[in-house]
Amino acid sequence: MERDAHGADDAHPRAPTEAAWEALTPAERADVVASLPASMTDAEASPPEGDLHYDAKNDARATLREWYRRLGRSVYVAAELTTYYPGEARFAPDVLAVRDVPVHDRMKWVVSAEGKGLDWVLEVHVGGDRRKDAELNVARYARLGIPEYFIYDRARQHLFGYRLTSRTVRSYARIVPQGGLYPSEVLGLQLGIQDSRLRFFHANAELLPPQDLADRLERMLAEVSAERDAEAERARTEAERARTEAERARTEAERARTEAERAERAERELAQLREELLKKQRT
Repeated sequence: MERDAHGADDAHPRAPTEAAWEALTPAERADVVASLPASMTDAEASPPEGDLHYDAKNDARATLREWYRRLGRSVYVAAELTTYYPGEARFAPDVLAVRDVPVHDRMKWVVSAEGKGLDWVLEVHVGGDRRKDAELNVARYARLGIPEYFIYDRARQHLFGYRLTSRTVRSYARIVPQGGLYPSEVLGLQLGIQDSRLRFFHANAELLPPQDLADRLERMLAEVSAERDAEAERARTEAERARTEAERARTEAERARTEAERAERAERELAQLREELLKKQRT
């Protein structure tokens, strides 16, 4: 069976060419979009690469989604979403982002129906054919007009960034890191590797994935709780010390009163003895 340069054969579904799409009625276009499968075949998709691949991809997706949600920006971010360009072999990037589009759940991205193509793509490489991400996809994504493409080689802990220099030139230029971080004009962020993980930065401040942020907040709450407990224990100790001192003071005061009473009794007894002695001397 005949295959194209990317290993996809003609039996796999493709979106209509731009000319064919323009010739369709709205109802026919809806039927075409509905008929395009959301899943890829085993022959098209890369084999599973384990936790290292999944975690990096999932962290990137979650971090970007949370960042744009907090900003209130309409940036759609997805992972392994089957993507159909007009007349092209379909593909499913590890992570993708599209700016200024409605953010809602999707099963696939059909460029003609959505009205625009992908703005940003990230591929995470752990094992397998490095040439697919580092060479074939570099040429392919540039030809499709995807403005930026990043490769995170997690096995080697390398990061590569590519950008189209203009809308008319369909070839990438390498993105030069600045201070160890790779700027993304599409995302408005920087990318870098920290502690052997892909991280995103804004104004050099790290953006934490939601789970990492939750873990950090949990640790902070635990530290605050521990400090509060320690402070409460110190307060209890001080209160106990104050009670002890007060009790000691009461004991000393009681002893002083007892001594004073004893002295007063002795004085009275002495005075009485003196008086009796005087009476005897007179008689």
